[in-house]
Amino acid sequence: MRNYKNFHFEGQKSDEQILIVLHRFWFDILSQFFVIFVMLFILIGSFVWLPLFFPELQNESARKFFLFLENTFFMLLWIISFLVWIDYYFDVWIVTDRRIVNIEQKGLFSRTISELELEKVQDITTNVHGVISTFLNYGDLQVQTAAEQEKFLFHNIPDPYSVKDLIMNLQKKQERKEEHIFSEMIAKKVHHEDSI
Repeated sequence: MRNYKNFHFEGQKSDEQILIVLHRFWFDILSQFFVIFVMLFILIGSFVWLPLFFPELQNESARKFFLFLENTFFMLLWIISFLVWIDYYFDVWIVTDRRIVNIEQKGLFSRTISELELEKVQDITTNVHGVISTFLNYGDLQVQTAAEQEKFLFHNIPDPYSVKDLIMNLQKKQERKEEHIFSEMIAKKVHHEDSI
């Protein structure tokens, strides 16, 4: 397991230890960039091949207009690529020894941060659909809670089964810790009543 001692996030408690930091699987962004690469290939191809099929694009004014459209389309592709990268890079799930933190980037200027205490976890479900997802071992992880936010979704994360095991083990450890604290409180109360 990777060492996250040098990683910190806003709101992290001083004695809280980060166990894992997750981004969406690389194939997720690759599939989004594939569409952009196809559009870029069409853009470059149209710049080379369209003037051969439409000789009227050879005159000066039509060529300038065509070049303007090509540059505008290229700028739009660049902006879309940038937004896809920002969305991929800043969508983060952090699992600590106390809670799960979900940081979700929505566009350039909107970010949602939600957290879930481990003792509120009721059920965890993994969904791996398709041949590629099974072969590359990535998929969705759903954490069910009793709180207002019913589901916590980890979307297209790598190795969802080991993350599920990690969260379940942390949740059981937290339950045992709470049971131990509760039994100590009862023992103290019984001891206090016996001494009266």
